[in-house]
Amino acid sequence: MRWILASSLVLAFLSGQTVTGQTTSVASPGAAAPSGATFKSGVDLVTVSAVVRDHKGRVVTDLTQKDFELLDSGERRPITEFRADRAAVSVALLFDGSGSMQVAAKIEEARQAARHVLAWLQVGRDELAVYSFDTALHQLQPFATYSNNAQLEQSLVGIAPFGMTSLNDAIAATAKELATRPNAHRAVIVLTDGMDNHSSLSPAEVSGIASSIDVPVYILAVVSPLDHVGAASAVNSARPVPVGDLTDLAHWTGGEFFVTSIPAQTSIAARQIVDELRHQYLFAFEPSSRPGWRPLEVRAHRGQQLVVRARSGYFAGQPRTTSFEAASR
Repeated sequence: MRWILASSLVLAFLSGQTVTGQTTSVASPGAAAPSGATFKSGVDLVTVSAVVRDHKGRVVTDLTQKDFELLDSGERRPITEFRADRAAVSVALLFDGSGSMQVAAKIEEARQAARHVLAWLQVGRDELAVYSFDTALHQLQPFATYSNNAQLEQSLVGIAPFGMTSLNDAIAATAKELATRPNAHRAVIVLTDGMDNHSSLSPAEVSGIASSIDVPVYILAVVSPLDHVGAASAVNSARPVPVGDLTDLAHWTGGEFFVTSIPAQTSIAARQIVDELRHQYLFAFEPSSRPGWRPLEVRAHRGQQLVVRARSGYFAGQPRTTSFEAASR
């Protein structure tokens, strides 16, 4: 029901503009409408990227097309194209630079988390852009082939926490930017304390936007050990991380949500994110002829309990023009 209520707002956002300058209002991102990656075909196809894990949490990498079942609004649809190769990745690193990150050295913890993510990217092969946000979205590094140089480190160190937090709006705007890139193995990786006090979009609306353009969102919330719910060091916090909303936001896009308070947790989360992106399954199907929001469910069957994460839906009737051959590199 939340998807239906939010659909008109999501369509309005997607038909808006994307980020064109170095700094822009998060609520009104720039120029070209995003296009989801598709396979080349005589008809317009919808692509879906999916991550599969077994009952022990291990990434499953050896499934075939016949192991998958795709349900579009409850109706089974044939998978017309399928890819399962290890691939280069495109990452939009979204860094929380709002005032709340000054508390308990969270800004430095987020920088360390960014370095953990970067350590798993492949120089000369993967693609990276870096953004930060407070009430506005700031492009620190444009999309380019990854190179771990001094300019990149300077961008991270130069983020000075200030202002209120438009977390939801920034995620939506960054996802729209990433959707214009040709690589289908892609994700927005958010480094934040999880607080939001200035967004116009709700988590459900953001997940609808990112899901409709097949951009997974991974959220890595860096918190003090005292605020890490469930940890031995935790105490009652006056500002707990909104775990439920952020978990739903990430999962509905096919991504994941992590809370970390020590370097070992951050390292494990960073490796898991990049490993999942490299081993995404990509497949395509013919969309419904009925326009509007279409819920998706992806299942994997192969004699064991498998967990599939993929985007939760798409908008039928939306143009998709990017070729899959270019996207998969």
